Amino acid sequence: MNLLIDMGNTRLKWGGAKGGEIITGQSVVNARINRQELMALWQDIARPKRIAVSCVSATPLLEPVQAVAFELWPDADFILVKSQAQAFGVINAYPQPGKLGVDRWLSLIAVWQQYQSPACIVDCGTAITVDLIDADGRHQGGLISPGLTLMKKSLVLGTEALPFSETIHTFGLANDTEAAIYSGTLMAAIGLIEHVLAKQPKNRRLILTGGDAELIAGQLGISCTVDLDLVLRGLLCRLEGHV
Repeated sequence: MNLLIDMGNTRLKWGGAKGGEIITGQSVVNARINRQELMALWQDIARPKRIAVSCVSATPLLEPVQAVAFELWPDADFILVKSQAQAFGVINAYPQPGKLGVDRWLSLIAVWQQYQSPACIVDCGTAITVDLIDADGRHQGGLISPGLTLMKKSLVLGTEALPFSETIHTFGLANDTEAAIYSGTLMAAIGLIEHVLAKQPKNRRLILTGGDAELIAGQLGISCTVDLDLVLRGLLCRLEGHV
């Protein structure tokens, strides 16, 4: 068994991989990452031979993950994955490949390995990232904007009276402020995605991942696939050495 760990800006996701199948475990928000929490998650799972980690969260959060992994499985290989110029059929568009977030890099790899066709990958998380890959596996670059929660929080910080709320409202024109913020931020995300796709060939596949993927997908006027485990599957590709 191999252990796959996706350390994002908001939470840690993980899964065990055996025979090409990933079984995901309970995620933990970054504020709760500590030895006790990680021991409770992992002390009873099967012993992994290798541990592959994607980390875009604050560097200090990686320390307890490494410490617990070494304490539980001192003989396991611990692999901190980095973005590369080219690997697994994907060519990185960034002149400095390491500057591309490793979560975006792994998502590109996972999508290319599965479909090997033009795709638009949208991570609907703390930030919304959009990355395009062409029919030859070349990353064409991407876009980054605030995610839904960050958009709402920016309104709170930048105004005197606008409230922050995580309540779900009916999508559309609203007759109260909280509902207007809900629909306005959601519409901004939808508009970004649909604008990007409108300028691409019609055969480009749209794949959404991240915590708000299902919410955003439900309001898109474009057919899409939701895959919440792209980064984990990219990590598995790395371990299995797909070419």
